[in-house]
Amino acid sequence: MDRLAAMETFVRVVETGSFSAAARTLNMGQPAVSKAVAQLETRLGVRLLIRSTRGLSPTDAGQSFYDRARRAIEEVGEAEMAARGAGASLTGRLRVSAAVTFARLHVVPRLPEFLAAHPDLTMDLVLDDRVIDLVEEGVDVALRMGSPGNATSLTARRLASVERHVVGTPSYFARSGVPATPAELVGHAAVVYAQEGDTWGFRQGATEVSISVSGPLRISAAEGVRAAVLADMGLAVASAWMFSPELASGAVRRVLTDWSLPSIDLWAVYPTGRMPSAKARAFAAFVGSELKQTQSALG
Repeated sequence: MDRLAAMETFVRVVETGSFSAAARTLNMGQPAVSKAVAQLETRLGVRLLIRSTRGLSPTDAGQSFYDRARRAIEEVGEAEMAARGAGASLTGRLRVSAAVTFARLHVVPRLPEFLAAHPDLTMDLVLDDRVIDLVEEGVDVALRMGSPGNATSLTARRLASVERHVVGTPSYFARSGVPATPAELVGHAAVVYAQEGDTWGFRQGATEVSISVSGPLRISAAEGVRAAVLADMGLAVASAWMFSPELASGAVRRVLTDWSLPSIDLWAVYPTGRMPSAKARAFAAFVGSELKQTQSALG
């Protein structure tokens, strides 16, 4: 068995959890599958699988080899499709990382359209507000806001930019008043998003001011900031993406609109060491295009 075929066999064993199940999906005999994995372990000089009461599972070395072998197999398939002129047809599995709130509002609702256009594609969506290790987690593309991360270990492409605003609910403004200048924020309750910090910088023409705010709550995740603002607890600085449904409906209002805050960028981030796959690039382009439409709707 050649090297690529052995890799495909091993990948199928890991995904099915047994030699017999892999043999059925590959239309091979179980002894041939077992032999292929044994030869692979001999060539690599490491044990790739361990047997337990629940079946087969990869060792640490086996999991690492599986992640890279799966990506290599997918890239071979994409190269073949491109050579045949069928590069637009996306197949296989795509593993995407994104922040929880951003994905809930702007990625998951659009997945039916993307997957309907590529029926042979399946997706793993890894939702985490932390910056995760893309190689360790086997991620094909991450959607990140702000800085794309360590430029020496990542390949990044900016997809879109969005404005940031001071936002609050009509009920909060009815109770506490509407700030007319950044200086008046000192008298308001702030819901401090840890990612933004408690010093908010504004610009109006050549004038720049920084205001230190305070309030009853500091929150590390965007979902919490949304919940606190919608509970009328105070003002927050947030991207238009974070509150796009409420900004569109009027449930949340922007204030100090004659002052600007630094915009925030969305990046498609790919693990270094290999070319981004066609499906990762296509998905990133799709998200970027959709977000531009959202921004146009918000004005």
